[in-house]
Amino acid sequence: MAIFKRGGKVVEVKGKLKRKGGVYWYHFYFNGQHVQESTKQGNPRVARNMESAHRTSLAKGEVGLRERKPVPTLRQFITNEFLPWAEATFRAKQKTFLWYRGGARRLREFEPIANAKLDQIGGRVASYVAHRQADELNITAINRELQILRRILHLAVEWGHVPQTTKIKMLPGETRRERVITPNEEARYLAAAPEPLASIATVLIDSGMRPEECFRLQWEFVTWVNGRYGTLLVTHGKTAAARRTLPMTPRVRNILETRWKAAGKPIEGWIWPAPTRSGHVEPSSLRKHHGKTFETVAEEAAKNDLKPVRPFVLYTLRHTFLTRLGQSGCDAWTLARIAGHSTIGISARYVHPSEDAVLAAITKLSAAPPRSETTEPQSPPMLTM
Repeated sequence: MAIFKRGGKVVEVKGKLKRKGGVYWYHFYFNGQHVQESTKQGNPRVARNMESAHRTSLAKGEVGLRERKPVPTLRQFITNEFLPWAEATFRAKQKTFLWYRGGARRLREFEPIANAKLDQIGGRVASYVAHRQADELNITAINRELQILRRILHLAVEWGHVPQTTKIKMLPGETRRERVITPNEEARYLAAAPEPLASIATVLIDSGMRPEECFRLQWEFVTWVNGRYGTLLVTHGKTAAARRTLPMTPRVRNILETRWKAAGKPIEGWIWPAPTRSGHVEPSSLRKHHGKTFETVAEEAAKNDLKPVRPFVLYTLRHTFLTRLGQSGCDAWTLARIAGHSTIGISARYVHPSEDAVLAAITKLSAAPPRSETTEPQSPPMLTM
């Protein structure tokens, strides 16, 4: 708090500094009016000096109270700033941009929240959730849209439109992709799948690659002599950690080597070429074959009086590989390297040490020699003559 005297009148100014969106905001009360501005500075000392200069100027009457900039509505901010930012930022990641654009478009379509100013969003989030639930959207899909709204509001703070963001809470009860197929389901699926789906599925379940990473594999990134069976270099992925080298299993080596020889032993080009805009297999290329495979498995199950395989998405093969890897005793750090995770927090979901593993760790620790305690040196015994 600072006290100034102006015209025989004592003016009390209370100040506080807050960090929002990587920059500091100051706000204080002057003659009963709230003054709040962004310093656009990440250095607290510089921000505090700017706040002090503003307070002093007000107290001396050198400047008047500044009018606050009008706060844009959510629709205005999305149209004029958020979407241009998303398009420029994710130019190399078209799917990410389309995800942001789709979510932002749905937010703009709901009038009560689209016409609200950015600092008045909080009370309207519940009505938006109810609106999406009325559309029979599941919790996972609604939470993804709420994530986009949260990102929009954080950028609004960072760019100085509002002093603080509205807290957006995710809905509880979201289901994660926990499906793990059994070896029997794997064998039945691969036996019924046509090419190239069968080969791609085998590579996925033996390497743990994301489907998009597998689709983009090129011959120049295959090395036949490294490791025991050769290696694959993943160059594109969801995060920077996605770039990694993976050893091939015997099944993957056999599939790729057979395909390489059949293609005339090329030194470059797509491993899974297809008549698509990208030139390689895309999810749409395999969708019909993937669905038909489950129909074939169901027909075979009916003939042999077996239980049909419950359908799964291709990403389940990656999840299955990582789960098996975690069950084999792989530590979280190694699993993160293989999976291309950016943090081991994600990898830790797959690592669940068994009771035997925990007991073995404690037993190994107990078997170690105890640390000697520091004691006072004892005098040597006196010799008697």
